[in-house]
Amino acid sequence: MVVEEWNEDITLTYDTQTSQALPLFEINSDTSRKPQVSYHFNEKVSNYHYGVRHPMKPFRLMLTDHLVTSYGMNDKMDIYRPRPATETEIGAFHDDEYINFLKSVTPHNYKQFAASFAKFNIGDDCPIFDGLFDYSLIYAGASLDASRKLINGQSDIAINWSGGLHHAKKFEASGFCYVNDIVLAILNLLRYYPRVLYIDIDIHHGDGVQEAFYATDRVFTLSFHKYNGEYFPGTGNFDEIGVDRGKNFSLNVPLRDGIDDDSYIRLFKCVIESTLTCYRPEAIVLQCGADSLGGDRLGCFNLNIRAHGECVSIVKSYGLPLICVGGGGYTPRNVSRLWCYETSVCLDLTLDTKLPTSIPFLKFFGPDYSLHPNLGGKLDNKNTKKYLESIKIQVMERLRFLNGAPSVQLSEIPPDLSGFTLDGDEEMEDYRQDRFMDKKDDTMSGQDESRQGEMVD
Repeated sequence: MVVEEWNEDITLTYDTQTSQALPLFEINSDTSRKPQVSYHFNEKVSNYHYGVRHPMKPFRLMLTDHLVTSYGMNDKMDIYRPRPATETEIGAFHDDEYINFLKSVTPHNYKQFAASFAKFNIGDDCPIFDGLFDYSLIYAGASLDASRKLINGQSDIAINWSGGLHHAKKFEASGFCYVNDIVLAILNLLRYYPRVLYIDIDIHHGDGVQEAFYATDRVFTLSFHKYNGEYFPGTGNFDEIGVDRGKNFSLNVPLRDGIDDDSYIRLFKCVIESTLTCYRPEAIVLQCGADSLGGDRLGCFNLNIRAHGECVSIVKSYGLPLICVGGGGYTPRNVSRLWCYETSVCLDLTLDTKLPTSIPFLKFFGPDYSLHPNLGGKLDNKNTKKYLESIKIQVMERLRFLNGAPSVQLSEIPPDLSGFTLDGDEEMEDYRQDRFMDKKDDTMSGQDESRQGEMVD
């Protein structure tokens, strides 16, 4: 008699329905407590359109959500469909006149508001489109909802990929951004947390958030970005350190074209570790702009999805309450891959590298249909070892001025962030005037066309 050996690969099979129901991820075996993760997404945010030639494509958020649900990650976190923000809520930061303008202007009546376009920085990069105000309220509402879940202890990590619009200012739109959801979320966090750390890994400088908290020590702003004095928004050099009580609580890491995975991760890890040691925040907001990926339509770095996600993993490892928001990213198929992957990082899951075939719009991800396409090596890395070492030295020197984390009295929750001293008020006005003159000079020299030049067919 011949006894056949048990061969599971041959004898054990699943029917089609069971195979389709199998999870496309593995739960990492770490025995430590898993963070409670919440996912904040209002599907209506994907329905808006900046214009045919505009690089900002809100449908990238729909692609991201399709990937997240197709991998089955929605079963591993709390899902919220947040309400839009109210006018009162966005008025916590933005000027009433600017809010009324956004609420009133439409593509049908824009001519009667044309005289205000320059005042509110409306133009090619910040166009007027149908539903502009509703769109802004929706993504801002999601970030506010994320902050509330952290404050009341419902979430350890709260995700809003529709947020992260970090360029918007108190009085004006900027860089595709109309309402600064990050500032609104941080203001809410300050009602409960004494110190908040803001980290920005978008390829563009997080100027709107930096400016909002430039004169307070309650928020430490840290931005990694390309800087050469001309690349939008033209700010983010080492000398931008804050004013008044906020002096030395703004830190910028200016980078050059083509930085690769290893260089970025080493630098990021070093800077983050030193910053957390010195500042000791009690909550973190991480802006995960995807335009720092290699091959982005408007970007010039060589980062792959795993390296970008490693930054999220590093920040998450400190175990502090964390909000992750989106931001830039102008190659939608890679944006959605990235934010799907970073959702798995927050959940401690390992995803199948082959994308689920059940994804709607699967054709967007061809021809490889992989979660991790090779995005690096397309540009020369102009960040030499000598240059990166000089950045580390300057960062450490800047952090040395902190002299420990600032203390906060309970009566200062939330603070009056506009209550500067006279000297601080003058410094802040000088800072704004410098930015205004830089913008004016850029217009005269044609440098502002660097952003307008991004409008392509």
